[in-house]
Amino acid sequence: MVNNQSPPLPLLAASGLCKSFGGIKAVNEAQIEVLKGSITGLIGPNGAGKTTLFNLLSNFIRPDKGRVIFDGEQIQQLQPYQIAQQGLVRTFQVARTLSRLSVLENMLLAAQKQTGESFWQVQLQPHIVAKEEKELQERAMFLLESVGLAHKAQDYAGGLSGGQRKLLEMGRALMTNPKLILLDEPAAGVNPRLIDDICDRIVNWNRQEGLTFLIIEHNMDVIMSLCDRVWVLAEGQNLADGTPNEIQSNPQVLEAYLGK
Repeated sequence: MVNNQSPPLPLLAASGLCKSFGGIKAVNEAQIEVLKGSITGLIGPNGAGKTTLFNLLSNFIRPDKGRVIFDGEQIQQLQPYQIAQQGLVRTFQVARTLSRLSVLENMLLAAQKQTGESFWQVQLQPHIVAKEEKELQERAMFLLESVGLAHKAQDYAGGLSGGQRKLLEMGRALMTNPKLILLDEPAAGVNPRLIDDICDRIVNWNRQEGLTFLIIEHNMDVIMSLCDRVWVLAEGQNLADGTPNEIQSNPQVLEAYLGK
């Protein structure tokens, strides 16, 4: 029996992406696809262009050329905050927190399109604003519980460890009700005891909430245990893509990335 079903369209598809800095091609005709509901990995040696590619996908840096399609729409012309509002959010290699605000306040600031942001709504519909704030606080505490930081809710974010800051950044990303989260080295600089915890939470959010992830990570144990598919960059260009087993046995990857 012939299967006439077409393959599913990717949630995120980028093609022909290029970015140069002072004559150096950081990303050169790169492409990547992320299927809805997947955990996809992006690996490569230092200087391969992985974080630059993340910056291009989220438009923190505008590409010299190429296009990015997210959930069926081209987004490379949008501002980063507009892309986040569409459901594509990202974390950073070094977690960014507002250190003088509490952990809970950091979470609440991530919520989008709050009625209380309008001066007139505060004046004319205070009961709606109060109800929404209560619901957001409940959601923030629920998510802090899910990342293991509920007991730190009233502490200053600046007092968190590096691993806890990464968990907080993930929690803030979840506050935006995302469709896809780009995680930039979630295990880097993290206490080894927390790495398994972070991985477990990523798997739970993927399986229980249906969240899609694209992850940059140098820890191969993390990538190979988490990901459905792995893309490899080298010198700004695509080198390979495939299942974790295929990538681990790919001689080009072993030579370029693992140094074998």
